[in-house]
Amino acid sequence: MRIAFAASWVHKWIALVVCIQVLLWMASGLFFAVYPIERVRSEHRVAPPRLEALNAAASLSPKDVAVLLPRAPTRLSYERDARGRAVVIAEFAEGRPALVDVAENRLASPLTEAAAREIAQAAIQDPPPVSAARLVESESAEYRGALPAWRVTFRDPEGLVVYVAADTGRITARRSDLWRLYDALWALHIMDWRDHENFNNGLLIVAAALSLLVVITGIVLFPFRLGWPRKRAN
Repeated sequence: MRIAFAASWVHKWIALVVCIQVLLWMASGLFFAVYPIERVRSEHRVAPPRLEALNAAASLSPKDVAVLLPRAPTRLSYERDARGRAVVIAEFAEGRPALVDVAENRLASPLTEAAAREIAQAAIQDPPPVSAARLVESESAEYRGALPAWRVTFRDPEGLVVYVAADTGRITARRSDLWRLYDALWALHIMDWRDHENFNNGLLIVAAALSLLVVITGIVLFPFRLGWPRKRAN
């Protein structure tokens, strides 16, 4: 009976300590299971890729690109932006990348607000009107991608926001109200309320260990609750 008493004491008081976190784990886990990650990432809003060939980009030789750049690049990438325009992205040993507009044969970075709005709208299928655009130069809980970036906000019931890298014109993130709720629940789930990223923090390990102890003591108590030891003694 000493085992039952000890298990009961541990089960009762430790469960009282971790019950709220266990409830949060269950509620957030259910939310993660219900909503597909593709929808959380707003992939259902992405416009179909444009299939225009890159022949125009190929016509601009590396030597032609180099003339437009501030220094010698280490890598050149021939791409299309979300609008379907041929561009060249130049990377350097140090410093920020640069964007060359092939059609206009000019350096296009950093992007203007107008260009960022165009790219963001082209990246979304049946895009709603843009309500605001602002340049982001530091990381936040919502965005940790390439900086600086334009945060383009749509007048949209889903609270859709698209981030466009100012130096490359690439779409670096899509955010919505569903994503923000998911992110908040994820922070509660992994108990990292500041960065929402650290899955190996000490607080989570302690809470998980205590919860495991509650389960183990519950298993120990199970036969005692059913009266099995008493029945066997009789």
